[in-house]
Amino acid sequence: MPIVKMLKSSREFEIQTYKKPEDIRQMNLNNVSFSGTPFHHPYNNEKLVLLINPFSSETLYYEFFTRDISFAEHLENIVDPEGKSLNIVRLWVKKKSVSIRCTPFIVDDNSVR
Repeated sequence: MPIVKMLKSSREFEIQTYKKPEDIRQMNLNNVSFSGTPFHHPYNNEKLVLLINPFSSETLYYEFFTRDISFAEHLENIVDPEGKSLNIVRLWVKKKSVSIRCTPFIVDDNSVR
């Protein structure tokens, strides 16, 4: 008895082609890149939260206005031991734009630098 496998068509692929900025030299002159996991801001639709190293115990995040983001690149997905997957992106943010860097910590912890 022969084994027959049917191929299924797929509309979405995990692998995507890389799209670089049109002029990377100009992008480096006018912008600074930040990498992390993006989230919607909890109450301001004009801002984006970028969580740096999301599975680390030392959490750091940035808040950027979306109008200050010149370009966004999808880098890779990371997976925790429980199988939760998060997207990692590189954001190119305009130089001289005002943003927030936040490093939360526990007051009892002496490891704060």
